[in-house]
Amino acid sequence: MGLPQLDAFLRHARQSPALKAQLAEPLDLPDFLQLARLEGFEIEEADVLQARERDEAQRSAAELQQRAGAEARRLRSFIHG
Repeated sequence: MGLPQLDAFLRHARQSPALKAQLAEPLDLPDFLQLARLEGFEIEEADVLQARERDEAQRSAAELQQRAGAEARRLRSFIHG
């Protein structure tokens, strides 16, 4: 199926207020995949991971560094020392 199905599902979701509201809430990956299937889109876990990689590849170095710094600050709050 691949990325085209995922992209089509996300376009479809933007047109449906109810679906858009569901996607605005945090979802586990299995729940997201089930929601897509209920809407008639065959999406696999690998498709979501590919989309994430595609998104990362399109970000600038500055954006990636900024996000890495924010994540590092979050992780430091869990490390006691």
